Amino acid sequence: MSFSLENKVALVTGNSTGLGKAIGLALGRAGAKVPVNFANNSERAESALAEYQEAGIDSMLIRADVTDQSSIDELFNQIEQTLGNVDIIVANATCEQPLKPIEEYDWDFYQRMLDFFVKSPFLLAQRGLPHMKQQSWGRFINITSEVFHVSKSPFSAYVAAKGGQIGWSRSMSQELAPFQITVNCVAPGWIPVERHENDPQADKDAYLETIPMKRWGVPQDVADTVIYLASNEASFVTGQTICVNGGVSPW
Repeated sequence: MSFSLENKVALVTGNSTGLGKAIGLALGRAGAKVPVNFANNSERAESALAEYQEAGIDSMLIRADVTDQSSIDELFNQIEQTLGNVDIIVANATCEQPLKPIEEYDWDFYQRMLDFFVKSPFLLAQRGLPHMKQQSWGRFINITSEVFHVSKSPFSAYVAAKGGQIGWSRSMSQELAPFQITVNCVAPGWIPVERHENDPQADKDAYLETIPMKRWGVPQDVADTVIYLASNEASFVTGQTICVNGGVSPW
């Protein structure tokens, strides 16, 4: 099996760093054209674009707020004009994720979580679906998290939004199945990337003890799962959430 994505265009939101960059690079190495989407750090995004291009990936740099409809419209317009119509959408972009007891959250933060993990996939789907339906082929892959499965606490805002993302994906998988469009989720465990550099070592050690496979996951573990779900070989797989966490999830 080749998992070839030749002649496909894959949009991975927030793919200038972390898991998103690993996913984008993997999709590109499988043959897809992959733009680099970022929101804030232009220097980091330029560096990522160079990495994509050095890997021989047909790419471009696009700044966009993927929680805003007009920004998403412009994101798609630029991709369509330069790389072609989007065939694969990977909703990966995220924001800060503090652990707080419920008394310390406010609704604005809850709303921010919902904007990233429910509103953004909804807007991306609405914009990308006409092309996918027309060609009877498409892939939506939402990067969610194990936190919904393991009931992580105190993390209510993030867990609630990730639960909404998984529920939305399951419903959409049924709605879009007649069009040969699949909708799946990938739920990573704690996989340290750049934003975890300053996390307490004691917390990392404690989490590692919970992993049955007794090793840390790496970004490529997530990227490989996305490649499968994006491929033709996964054409009969939809409505699923695949946990990539070394066996941590209880179900």
